[in-house]
Amino acid sequence: MRFYSRFVFICNICFILAAILRLVEMSRRTKGNFDGAISYQPLEATLVVLGYSAIFFTTAFVLSMFYSIIRKKRFGIPRWLLWFNIMMFPIEVYYLLFQ
Repeated sequence: MRFYSRFVFICNICFILAAILRLVEMSRRTKGNFDGAISYQPLEATLVVLGYSAIFFTTAFVLSMFYSIIRKKRFGIPRWLLWFNIMMFPIEVYYLLFQ
């Protein structure tokens, strides 16, 4: 579970970066510049794929944490990592539904 929580953390960071990249590219397109925000396209594509797939990984993480709370099972996950991943879940759902 420790590896999975770290993987979800990396995906959530990629989600934040992908959302920022989308805002930057949308502002550039309104100004008439259609170039990407990052000149290295494979990096941008990786950030976007990991960022937008983070909603699925975070959902599985939150459900597994609730299940472990019900079963009173403890994992060696730092609290800040647990809370960060849980707090990103509603942000990602809002972004997915309303953006």
